[in-house]
Amino acid sequence: MTIEGLLDQFYSDLILVKRSSEQTAQTYRISAEEFLNWLVVERIKIKDVTVQNLMYYLVKRKTDGCSELTIAKDISGIRALGEYLVRKQFWTENTALLLDRPKASRNLPKVLSTDEVDTLLSTIDTSNDCGKRDDALFELIYSCGLRISEACELKIANVHMNERLIMVHGKGDKERIIPFGDRAAEKLELYINEVRPVMTKGKSVPELFVNYQGNPISRKGVWKRFKEIESLSGIDAKVHTLRHSFATHLLSGGADLRSVQELLGHSDLSTTQIYTHVTDDQLEAAHEKYFKISDELQEIKE
Repeated sequence: MTIEGLLDQFYSDLILVKRSSEQTAQTYRISAEEFLNWLVVERIKIKDVTVQNLMYYLVKRKTDGCSELTIAKDISGIRALGEYLVRKQFWTENTALLLDRPKASRNLPKVLSTDEVDTLLSTIDTSNDCGKRDDALFELIYSCGLRISEACELKIANVHMNERLIMVHGKGDKERIIPFGDRAAEKLELYINEVRPVMTKGKSVPELFVNYQGNPISRKGVWKRFKEIESLSGIDAKVHTLRHSFATHLLSGGADLRSVQELLGHSDLSTTQIYTHVTDDQLEAAHEKYFKISDELQEIKE
């Protein structure tokens, strides 16, 4: 079997058997491909791979300049590949499980203030159908904390305007229900009733958001539109920044961590906890700014 053939089967197994997300499966495939190509260069057969071989490979990745986060992803990908190889009887045991993943340092997510979000969204040109769609799309991403993939895959049947709720199909086949507010409702109503029928041209399309051809909008399409809006607004952000901002604004407004975890669709509370550090940093910065001003005023008085 060729490497390409093995990778295709591994990828299909991740999607169909392990029920991994497309993004996870693609990440694991890339890591597996790098590793398998290295085995070819080193003339090591798959069935003969040892722990030492794996360690040498990771050392090489490190010396090539890969970050700890990349190496952690590599190990996850090789572990997944090892599990697949065991089930297909290429390996007798998953040797990759003996590898320890490095603890990659996590940077605090970038968030926007509510004023910055307003500035960003108000930059959208709503004089045409695509702009009105973008207005509804990015408002919904922010007001519901959606991932790009969740927004692209959201079905119109799962948008309940009367109840102001959407049902989202997230990572790991998990579904969650998220409420949305008046502003999102107003923009969605305009898009669904007036814009979408024109864009779909009478076609039956289950996805809520469509492109100018009436087909489901792609992740790349969303990213491209956002880059244009970002450039015009002068606000430095990514689409995912809206999700980070949603979580941070909820916590800053007094929402409890468990509720935010449910709304974001995080399986682990520790993933959500990173936003508490963001709000702590914001509070500290505000405190420092206030007392700095107070000190300066006191000096003027004296």
